[in-house]
Amino acid sequence: MQLTRRHFCTVAAAAGTVTILPFAARAAGHEADMFSTDAGDIAVHPVAHASVVLGTPAGTIYVDPVGEASAYAGHPAPDLILVTHEHGDHYNADTLAALVADGTVIIANPAVHGMLPEALKARASAIANGESTAFNGVPIDAIPAYNTTEERKIFHPQGRDNGYVLSFEGFRIYISGDTEDIPEMRALENIDLAFLCMNLPFTMDVAQAASAVQEFRPKFVYPYHYRGRDGGTQDPAEFAKLVGDVTEVKMGDWYA
Repeated sequence: MQLTRRHFCTVAAAAGTVTILPFAARAAGHEADMFSTDAGDIAVHPVAHASVVLGTPAGTIYVDPVGEASAYAGHPAPDLILVTHEHGDHYNADTLAALVADGTVIIANPAVHGMLPEALKARASAIANGESTAFNGVPIDAIPAYNTTEERKIFHPQGRDNGYVLSFEGFRIYISGDTEDIPEMRALENIDLAFLCMNLPFTMDVAQAASAVQEFRPKFVYPYHYRGRDGGTQDPAEFAKLVGDVTEVKMGDWYA
């Protein structure tokens, strides 16, 4: 099922509010990619841009859900929602309020936790860079996510935003959030599945992303978050070419 309504996301940064190119969100109904783990199967459902639904043995996990709640129609209600940071293509309080169900848990970076309306904050917890928690037996580590290029530091300053690593009995998933190819990413070990952002000027280009993958060598990687404002789009096919046979590149339909 495809949704025809288009929506825009905005990124609030020190330089002002930047409008991201529109993208179409889409509802459930497409075929998921399945990954077999010792804990059970994991299903990956790309939604749009930076938003993804993971069907896991520990429950249904929504990552950075934004836009219309109808984009998630057909998916089970979230058991866990992960929010990486405060920009409008990753965090929207109205979307969260529309999606949460009884028992939904939210994990966010401290900056987003501080912004949550009280009703959402009551079901949320914050973890900062380098901290860990667990959900239904799944360890969750907060990985730094930040810019290193001088003119990009206004978008994602060091210490504020999160990436996440989730561990399912040895199967490790890395969600980059918005970041460049930082040392903490390159130092990751034993990552089975990665979601890697790439768009300018906010994150990194395909060369940076591919270079990082060649260093930390996940078994599978999805390029995502690769469209931005004019001139900011990065080519996932070029990324795959640069990665080569080091990692299997998966192409999610992020911009239906």
